[in-house]
Amino acid sequence: MKKYESVIIINPNLEEAAIKELEDKFIGLIKENGNVESVDEMGKKKLAYTIKKNTEGFYVVIRFEAKPDLVAELERVYRITDDVLKFIVVKLD
Repeated sequence: MKKYESVIIINPNLEEAAIKELEDKFIGLIKENGNVESVDEMGKKKLAYTIKKNTEGFYVVIRFEAKPDLVAELERVYRITDDVLKFIVVKLD
C-alpha cells in the first residue's frame, strides 16, 4: 500500500454536524480498503479566488495508506458530492 494525502475544501455554509458527516463518509470509504493515519480539520479559511460563489471554505486534510485503485474511487465520490468545492489527492514519498 502507498501513502497519500487528501485535501478537501467543503462548503463553509454547512452546519458542523453536516461537515462531520461528510468527513466520516470519506474516512469510512478509506477504511474499507486502507488505513487512515491522521485527520486534520483546519477549519474555515479564506479562498484565493471565488469557488461556486464562496469566498471561504472548510479545509480537511486526511493522510492515509491505500492501494491506488481506492484513490480513483475516492476522487469519484468527491466529484459527485455537491458540498465538496475542491479536492486534491497526492502520493507521498
